[in-house]
Amino acid sequence: MFTGIVEELGEVTAVENLDEASRFRLRGPVVTQGAQHGDSIAVNGVCLTVVDHEGDEFTADVMAETLKRSSLGALTVGSRVNLERPMAVGDRLGGHIVQGHVDGTGTVLGREPSEHWEIVKISLPADLTRYVVEKGSITVDGISLTVVDAGPDHFTVSLIPTTLDLTTLGRKQPGDPVNLEVDVIAKYVERLLGARGEQPAALPDTSGSRP
Repeated sequence: MFTGIVEELGEVTAVENLDEASRFRLRGPVVTQGAQHGDSIAVNGVCLTVVDHEGDEFTADVMAETLKRSSLGALTVGSRVNLERPMAVGDRLGGHIVQGHVDGTGTVLGREPSEHWEIVKISLPADLTRYVVEKGSITVDGISLTVVDAGPDHFTVSLIPTTLDLTTLGRKQPGDPVNLEVDVIAKYVERLLGARGEQPAALPDTSGSRP
């Protein structure tokens, strides 16, 4: 389990295309400290398994299903990536519960800079809309963020300077893809209510709201 608090901005150093898979070598001096074969590391929000590591680099295999459901297939040598190790028992939960299981991808639609923060608008797949609510949590490229506005086909997040400086979202431009993971608690609630034959209450339309 992860928290969506990115530990460092890493870099792709090699990409090997395999049969229905890809092998990535990534540089991350922080996340490779004490890394062992079989450990998990989140790369842009995708939980990957360490195949091997040497120095400040590690290798991970990405299967076809993961490449299909995430934006990892667009990575090339030199691409910057958000890296995070799993949360240890007893650690503070600084963000929210993040599994590293990407639900889909969105696209950066626009950026609205201001003096102290920046509003980023991101497209939202139709099948994920019901899980995204104003002031709720969402993971974007492995970053735990709070939803500002939740529209029918998009949402916005407000990024502070630290997030802009230390993660990929400071570099993403309109048209760039991002990995999305919705709050797993919302999915469990929906499943449990469905098993009981109940329907979740309709949420108010907040598509035009702004704090």
